[in-house]
Amino acid sequence: MKLPISKRLLCCASMVPPDARVADIGTDHGYLGIHLLQAGISPHVIACDLRKGPLENARRNARQFGAQDAMEFRLSDGLEKIAPEEIDCAVLAGMGGDLIVRILSACSWRAREGLTLVLQPQSAGNVLRRWLYSEGLELLREEPVQDGSFLYTVMQLRAGSPAPLTPGQEYASPALLQSGNPLVGAYLARVETALIATVEGLTGAEKQRPERLAYFSQALHEIQEMRKHYGDNS
Repeated sequence: MKLPISKRLLCCASMVPPDARVADIGTDHGYLGIHLLQAGISPHVIACDLRKGPLENARRNARQFGAQDAMEFRLSDGLEKIAPEEIDCAVLAGMGGDLIVRILSACSWRAREGLTLVLQPQSAGNVLRRWLYSEGLELLREEPVQDGSFLYTVMQLRAGSPAPLTPGQEYASPALLQSGNPLVGAYLARVETALIATVEGLTGAEKQRPERLAYFSQALHEIQEMRKHYGDNS
């Protein structure tokens, strides 16, 4: 039986360093950890979830695919039940950017030397990128990935000395633009559409918020400039 893993999670797996011990935060069905073990990318995975149901589901799937001996299963709110020396990489996928910020904010060793973070936000990517910069977490790679009708990005980070991000770069990072991925144009097009709606909403609002309007207008201008250099392959 073939593991039913999504393109989104396969992209996350591609950013896990070879031989890294991994914490899969919000594991749900456990497919990411199972794939990492089956593919020989990771020797050990700690699958974490806040709820018992998904964790038991992950445990059953690990048994079904013969990965149970190299996987641990922990009820954990984010990285709360993980010790820093236990892992080399933490994956936080399939959750909002605001939630990723909350989870990492609660982890005192998030910027530990040698720790790789693989993040896949479902929303609020600009908020997440801004926060990551403020914490000295450097984006090494970012790739767009199409999964069904949805277009996501997956980020790989480590502690470093990141350059400041402009408003537009908070939506489309230099790492994303440099990825060479053919989906970059489609991603920028979707960001542009969302920003146009935001700017129009703020412009027509009864209560004016000039600082927010200036931020989103600048982001929109930058994204439109970026689009001139990338084809829309959506």
